[in-house]
Amino acid sequence: MYRREKEIIVTLISMTLIMVLYSLYVYNKYIAVNPEVINDFRFWGKAFLILIPVTIVTIIIIYIIFFIINKIVTNEDLPQVTDERDRMIELKGIRISHWVFVFGFMLAMASQAFGLKPWVLFVVLFGSGFVSTLAEGIAKICYYRKGY
Repeated sequence: MYRREKEIIVTLISMTLIMVLYSLYVYNKYIAVNPEVINDFRFWGKAFLILIPVTIVTIIIIYIIFFIINKIVTNEDLPQVTDERDRMIELKGIRISHWVFVFGFMLAMASQAFGLKPWVLFVVLFGSGFVSTLAEGIAKICYYRKGY
């Protein structure tokens, strides 16, 4: 298994854990206590704004731990150069992620056009961001396996 594949798998697992744990935290701390908060735009704005730095910091910490453990186990240093194949796979993964998120964004807007509650918009946006990250990782793994 390529080192890049291991990184992608670590990212997929960590993103899944972050999203599940953060969703549980927000639900138990706010929504379970006061179900009316689900219709408050300020609540959703705060929830998203807190999610962004939490995700970034957690991913950085997980990558640092991953690279330390990888160095200890395999005694490999980080490659200083990425080749053209890695760049192409990265771009293809980003393209897939982009289209998945755009589709989710359109679904979120359609939910408002059809008169659904405002919280549906935010749940669909949250879900499409998560699914687009998963789609990007899975696509990259598939491309690495195919040898593109």
